[in-house]
Amino acid sequence: MEHIADTICAPATSTGTSAISVIRVSGDKALSITDRIITFRNGDSSSSEGYRIKFGTVRGGIDDVLVSIFRAPHSYTGEDGVEISCHASPYIVKRILELLVEEGARNAGPGEFTQRAFVNGKLDLAQAEAVVDLISSRSEASHRVAMNQLRGAYSSELRTLRDKLLELTALMELELDFSEEDVEFADRSQLKSLLEEALLHIGKLVDSFRTGNAIRNGVPVAIVGAVNSGKSTLLNALLGEERAIVSNIAGTTRDTIEETLMLGDILFRFIDTAGLRATDDEIEKYGIERTLKMIEKAEIVIELTDASANGDIESVSVSPDRKLIRVSNKTDLSPALPGTIGISALTGSGLDELKSRIVESVRGRFDGSETLVTNVRHFEALTRARDSLISVRNGLGLGVPTDLVSEDLRSAVNELNCIFGDSGGIDFKAVTDVIFSRFCIGK
Repeated sequence: MEHIADTICAPATSTGTSAISVIRVSGDKALSITDRIITFRNGDSSSSEGYRIKFGTVRGGIDDVLVSIFRAPHSYTGEDGVEISCHASPYIVKRILELLVEEGARNAGPGEFTQRAFVNGKLDLAQAEAVVDLISSRSEASHRVAMNQLRGAYSSELRTLRDKLLELTALMELELDFSEEDVEFADRSQLKSLLEEALLHIGKLVDSFRTGNAIRNGVPVAIVGAVNSGKSTLLNALLGEERAIVSNIAGTTRDTIEETLMLGDILFRFIDTAGLRATDDEIEKYGIERTLKMIEKAEIVIELTDASANGDIESVSVSPDRKLIRVSNKTDLSPALPGTIGISALTGSGLDELKSRIVESVRGRFDGSETLVTNVRHFEALTRARDSLISVRNGLGLGVPTDLVSEDLRSAVNELNCIFGDSGGIDFKAVTDVIFSRFCIGK
């Protein structure tokens, strides 16, 4: 790993919204720079052991602070570092940062602390990306997945898979070295068996992205049905606010409206859609087309029917791997239809039962028992790795020369390497620059 010589600083907390703020400093001169701007009651930070907290006063009496001291390599970044806890005044934070810069530090860029942790081998790239997911997690389920990835379980699983492929690659490379003697080192039956195992494993990870993405961004729930069945009223009732326009005029909703709502420990993304009916209105037709596409993408489809409409039901169909919940609305006017959950979006009757049914329909999928892929970059890399292994399998079946088969196997290995931080021959600096640019300053 490369060594980064300069020292960086940045606020790790937002200012003005709490009692204290924390300023991070990391690098070879973090301790000496801190000593030049803070006078400690006892000793200084440069002579202190790691994992100590010292009380001091910032130059000019700007503030009394507590300074947490971290010694390399036992720190978040793997470098010497301090965290200065001061009062959460924007002026105080600004002045401390100015003093740090005056003494030789520079302001950190987005994600630079975590980038240094990656460069210094404290985190692999998948773990570094999990930091963002952990900070932005809005539910117990998304927090659990992010923590699992941050602690390395996800990377460990991929490395085990990668190591098996590396072993096979080595055997095939050795075979190539002795190709002139017509020696076959790689056991073809063993190779095929391991390939099938790897394909099954990668296939499960690729397929898990649908669930992982739902956890990260909210399980998509489409509310569909005929015009004037009360879809917008139901959305407003679930959210507890007037989010969608409600009108007795048919076709009011022309586009999808999305809002998130936490039910239990799971985040759901409810989508109000245009009413389904035959129409000559071009804009409404477009809205209905978007509704049909949303039905295909949703994990849960609430088919809403107006119980007072004399049996006028607009039925929808969903794929077997999606959950369909049939609901009768306006039960304050008419009884619920058979085989449906009866509700009144206007009065709130039956909403608790509907919420429970929504949660129970996905509960088993979010118990954290399996590794889930939540990152688009990982999903794409795993998909490419799977395609390469399929090419290997096909090549072996057709008797393709070992050198060509070996190339596909190396491509699969490189894709796995790319996920947790080994360049694999790609422009990896460009990849990491994009990843860390999405972090907030101070992380």
